Amino acid sequence: MVKSFLQPLQRKRRESFGSTAGFVSLCGTAASSAAATLALKVDDVAPGGYAADRASVRQKKTGRPVKFELTESTRQAIDDYMKAAGKRPGDYLFVGRRGPSFSLTTRQYAQLLSDWIANAGLDPHLFGTHSLRRTKAAMIYRRAGNLRAVQLLLGHTKIESTVRYLGIEVDDALAIAEQIDV
Repeated sequence: MVKSFLQPLQRKRRESFGSTAGFVSLCGTAASSAAATLALKVDDVAPGGYAADRASVRQKKTGRPVKFELTESTRQAIDDYMKAAGKRPGDYLFVGRRGPSFSLTTRQYAQLLSDWIANAGLDPHLFGTHSLRRTKAAMIYRRAGNLRAVQLLLGHTKIESTVRYLGIEVDDALAIAEQIDV
């Protein structure tokens, strides 16, 4: 499905297609901030030349590492992108306009994501770079009801931050708790 949305971008801007497809997939999988994911280098996700099953990203805000799993489709998108872009160990995974010594900026990523969303037929004003991180976290919480797991994935030091981030109400937490028998 993602690839069908990206077909028009592939014809328009080859570099943007790879950057957007790989980044959107990676950021959604990692539930990490855009700034942390932009700082990734090839070695961080593909130490042996191919995307690994798991990786780690260091959060910019806290400096703490957050581990995450790369789905099969994400690994494939990353491998395809690295091959097409000629990425080598030590290279930034997503390079910005300033050249290979600089990663893609959060502003450049926001523009790529906005273009991608518009080409997918969606309103870019309703979605942003932070939507991916928040959506992944909310989906995990709704499916598993495990607030601690979401806290670890987001790299939050306090559970209260995760509660506020997800917008959890006391009634929601009680409803989930009632569904679990010990």
